[in-house]
Amino acid sequence: MKIDDRLEKLKQFDTPSITNVVATYPDKEYCLGLYHPWRGQWYTDERARVMYPELGRTVGYAVTCTYGLADPNYECLKFADVLKAVAAVGKPVVLIVKQDMPEEIKCRNGLLGGNMMTALRSAGCVGVISDGPSRDVDEIRPLQMQYVLSGVTAGHGKWAVQSVNTGVEVFGMQVSPGEIIHMDENGAVKFPASVIDQVIEKAEYLQKFEENRQRRMRETEDVDELIKIMSGFYD
Repeated sequence: MKIDDRLEKLKQFDTPSITNVVATYPDKEYCLGLYHPWRGQWYTDERARVMYPELGRTVGYAVTCTYGLADPNYECLKFADVLKAVAAVGKPVVLIVKQDMPEEIKCRNGLLGGNMMTALRSAGCVGVISDGPSRDVDEIRPLQMQYVLSGVTAGHGKWAVQSVNTGVEVFGMQVSPGEIIHMDENGAVKFPASVIDQVIEKAEYLQKFEENRQRRMRETEDVDELIKIMSGFYD
């Protein structure tokens, strides 16, 4: 697996900072304004639970798949096809898994346990986001793969792969194959791989800007001075 130095650079910044650069403040010079801040469906919502916050920042190229109930009329895809899609990227991958199931089943579906996650890691996966539960979280922890889920459950029934590398939506975030996924204990954000250099440049600028502003705030207890420092930002 070839390591992309730009992905390593992105790990210098937390996920909220990346959201600030991608779309949060479209009127600011450091923001690319790639999506509508509220309506763009470009980051995960509060339903997403980060299983291993201690792992810190994880960045990779998106591979997507959809799981649903087994269907005898469609048996064209297997987990092997998911593995092949991950390996084909040749760089660190964040797998996005849509669980397209009835809610009464989805909430009990412990998809992608220890065996599947071990295989994914060996194929090049550094993290997984799945909009349902999983199991074996203690077994998966030593793999050092970030895992974002709706929760945990102990078992599952029979399911099947319904699609690989098609657009999906998980936790309010719409993802297409090949997009960049950046995630940490705050959740995840996505953006097109074509703007990765711009995101890094803007994030470096924002990091220096915020470090300077927060340093100035730490150095004073004068409320008027604090208001002056924050002027124009949270008016």
